[in-house]
Amino acid sequence: MADRLTQLQDAVNSLADQFCNAIGVLQQCAPPASFNNIQTAINKDQPANPTEEYAQLFAALIARTAKDVDVLIDSLPSEESTAALQAASLRQLEEENHDAAARLEEVVYRGDMLLEKIQSALADIAQSQLRTRNGAPHQPSPAES
Repeated sequence: MADRLTQLQDAVNSLADQFCNAIGVLQQCAPPASFNNIQTAINKDQPANPTEEYAQLFAALIARTAKDVDVLIDSLPSEESTAALQAASLRQLEEENHDAAARLEEVVYRGDMLLEKIQSALADIAQSQLRTRNGAPHQPSPAES
């Protein structure tokens, strides 16, 4: 994943592309201007252009990209963020990470213990089913004694 400055640069480049594309498409779809009320057969036969739809589409794209640029700018570190504040924040994050790792280890340990119990119970069930199918009398397992 790219850093925030690279994301910001990409968003600004995208915004510039959208402005250029909007101008190009709107220029291409614009109705021809008449000069001194001179009309030609070509101008009369041209179909209506969806200029309004393109304007709405590009306005929405540009507004969304501009909002993304604002969000990226707001997410950049402020000038008030000193090295000491960043170091303190990193220490806090490391402590939270250590606590989360300890909780994860405990959960994994309990999961392993539960898995062993389930496997033991399944083995007992399988042995009981085998004895029942073979017609052998029930012999208590060492866990049942």
